Amino acid sequence: MPRDNSHTDGSQDSTGTGSSFVPRRSLIQSLSAIGLGGFVGNTASGQSHSLRGETRAVQDAQATASSPDLARWVDEVPRPGVIEPTGTKDGQPYYEVEMREVEQSLHRDLPPTTVWGYDGQYPGPTIEARRGEPVYVRWENKLPDEHLLPVDTTIHGDEVPYDSTGVRVVTHLHGGNVEHTSDGKPQAWFTRDFEETGPKFEKKDYYYVNDQPAATLWYHDHSLGITRLNVYAGLAGFYLLRSDREDELGLPAGEYEIPLVLQDRTFNDDGSLFYPTGPSDGDGSTPDPSIVPQFYGDTSVVNGKAWPRLTVEPRSYRLRLLNGSNSRFYNLKLVEYDEAAGTTGADGPPLTLIGNDGGLLAQPRQVDGRLQLGSSGRADVVVDFSDYAGSTLLLHNDAPAEFRGSVATDDDVEPLPEVLLIDVEDASDGDDTSQVPSSLGRVPEIPVESADRNRHVTLATQSDEYGRLLHLLGTGEEPLGNRLYDPATETPRKGTTEIWSIANLTGMSHPIHLHLVHFQVLGHQSYSDFDPEADSVDPETLSPPKQGERGWNDVVTVDPGQVTHVIVHFGEYEGLFNDQTGWYMWHCHMLEHEDHDMMRPLRVLPEKDDDDETCEFPADDSNRNDGGPIFE
Repeated sequence: MPRDNSHTDGSQDSTGTGSSFVPRRSLIQSLSAIGLGGFVGNTASGQSHSLRGETRAVQDAQATASSPDLARWVDEVPRPGVIEPTGTKDGQPYYEVEMREVEQSLHRDLPPTTVWGYDGQYPGPTIEARRGEPVYVRWENKLPDEHLLPVDTTIHGDEVPYDSTGVRVVTHLHGGNVEHTSDGKPQAWFTRDFEETGPKFEKKDYYYVNDQPAATLWYHDHSLGITRLNVYAGLAGFYLLRSDREDELGLPAGEYEIPLVLQDRTFNDDGSLFYPTGPSDGDGSTPDPSIVPQFYGDTSVVNGKAWPRLTVEPRSYRLRLLNGSNSRFYNLKLVEYDEAAGTTGADGPPLTLIGNDGGLLAQPRQVDGRLQLGSSGRADVVVDFSDYAGSTLLLHNDAPAEFRGSVATDDDVEPLPEVLLIDVEDASDGDDTSQVPSSLGRVPEIPVESADRNRHVTLATQSDEYGRLLHLLGTGEEPLGNRLYDPATETPRKGTTEIWSIANLTGMSHPIHLHLVHFQVLGHQSYSDFDPEADSVDPETLSPPKQGERGWNDVVTVDPGQVTHVIVHFGEYEGLFNDQTGWYMWHCHMLEHEDHDMMRPLRVLPEKDDDDETCEFPADDSNRNDGGPIFE
């Protein structure tokens, strides 16, 4: 497969393909200049001591607090309600969903906690839609003028009028194959009652075409520079897209299908949410308040309840798992649990994976060992509790807070092993007629040889003007990273197929999310084995996709010292998904990283026959300072 770094219109693309790749020697020299040179060529398990020092500093940088000592497993996990349309628009269901500040009981022994919720609840109500049936949603801001959490006004301070607006929000349908004007762009924010709007705000009513496979999607805030705060405050909810094909499979349904959003929070004694005001080791040179590199809470919160328990019958359940935490990774399995002693025992029932980000897998897969979920990742699993009547189980996590692709670490970490207690009743109310058929969804393989282009993109770390760690996305041409407002470098054309080779040059794992599209993971390899100038990617030479990476994905974890290869088609593919063009985003989904500054524009250009548009982006001061065209 030949490499091509030119567009069909003849203009050049600065994505780092072909001869534009930085030679390996030059890259090592560049990384050495910022203290990462010893890392290149090492695997995740053999990373350099200097880089371990860097990641240690990242963890130390989070100002810490401890939640009050709360009794565990005293509240039943709630199940998010399903919101009904308020009417119709153009003959399609129309929803009005208000974002409001409310007080909500998150634990029996805590005073009510002030949170922000869609429809006044945390997490927000579930929207259930059907494939092929579009809906309209008006997301309405009824929040106060002052933020609930500490706002760092230096984050994109030149682009955000922090001193003149109320709380800014904009909702992104994560996993939605939607028009760009309804994607929830960071600069399409709006304040209460649309009094003020961001420079890229276009319309009040979002249109979700729902022309994609049935899947577990979710919606959450995406406002520029404060996504981490708005989501932490509670602005997230499920969006379940269903289809006739899914209905016919006979999977557990109704009360036996449970969406579970896994999050971590830290609480103050008065029940309020704790979020750091800055680094714990600050020397006075950083702003106050200041963003922190990551956030890890000390309390497991599932569906808006702290340390909850879930009561199930001894039969099969469908659990739709979502990692809705800001930064935390989960590495999950069910184990037997002695509640009185607080100790774990033998393995519990296995997780049968039937779907992930983009919908159902082609065939079910029993998870061997543990299931890994990075921030925003979803796993659709079936669990058969029939052999565990009367048992107590624990959804157990062994991922360290600063995840590097392995549970082995010689550093102090902030683990959160106990996620959810599950009580299996002694008997079931009726016969279990559900099943997991051997054939599920349709996942046609995207052949490697069909790719029109290989892109080499990088994950890198620098420092900002205050000396704080700055996480960036780069290219083979600019491996040390570009800022959000630098000219667009990822500019595929509708109808083309690309392989993205994502090289992680940092000391920690990152979940990388592409808006609009779903991709297939080809595999992983050590950076030391990666040849950015090779003419093709041979999946046979790669480590295979991880257990949760089969099928359609919109987020993939890239471990330190590794290159992850994904193949993505931009547009309809064999009757799945739909054609869209315009401005979207791709970014790390650790929300602190996304805010600062690990997010870049993804511009999907029309086919050449659609218009004469070119992709020339001058790197001049006005383009950088006013955002250029990246959010148009």
